[in-house]
Amino acid sequence: KMAEKQEEPSNAQNGEPDNAEEGEGKKKKLKREDLPPFEIVTGERLPAIFFKFQFRNVEYSSGRNKTFLCYVMETQGKEPATSRGYLEDEHAAAHAEMAFLNTILPRCEPGARCTVTWYVSSSPCVGCAERIADTLRRNKALHLTIMVGRLFMWDQPDVQAALRSLRAAGCKLRIMKPQDFEYVWQNFVEQEEGEEAKAFVPWEDIQENFQYYEEKLAEIL
Repeated sequence: KMAEKQEEPSNAQNGEPDNAEEGEGKKKKLKREDLPPFEIVTGERLPAIFFKFQFRNVEYSSGRNKTFLCYVMETQGKEPATSRGYLEDEHAAAHAEMAFLNTILPRCEPGARCTVTWYVSSSPCVGCAERIADTLRRNKALHLTIMVGRLFMWDQPDVQAALRSLRAAGCKLRIMKPQDFEYVWQNFVEQEEGEEAKAFVPWEDIQENFQYYEEKLAEIL
């Protein structure tokens, strides 16, 4: 049985500085309804503190309300190309999966075989899964593998149906193993300048949690 008590994230772990409120001259934090409706953060490597909190494969994901998506995209066209990076969604109106389909995927040469692997902190919501499945059905040259750290609301019937529709559309859906977390750490997480790359340190229940989610996904699919 997985641990039920989860730590609450600090502001920094959610992408906000802990001292966001200090200084009278600083603007007061915007209320959620005042935030821009669509904002996606992109880059090549994400901060280690985000990875350690957001990618952790716990069952009860308290405070983990963002999606972090690391990708490798290989195009086999006239000019073969490989690109990689990460996206994170900042606000509730935008999801990282949609941002990839709208901004990264169009870089693929039309008609060329495009092989994409996502390493995502949690599995897609219903809306994103439907859009991904539709994209795969329309683009037979696109081959997508989604490696997920956690299953999002996996006990909901509509979420289960959405995951099955992904598989039916040709998407390979997998739970991230400890080796996959290590791969993301080595290839997508910032290392401190001037320091040797730090080795990935697995958290205590990483293997147990992987097996838990792998069983749940097998039951759903």
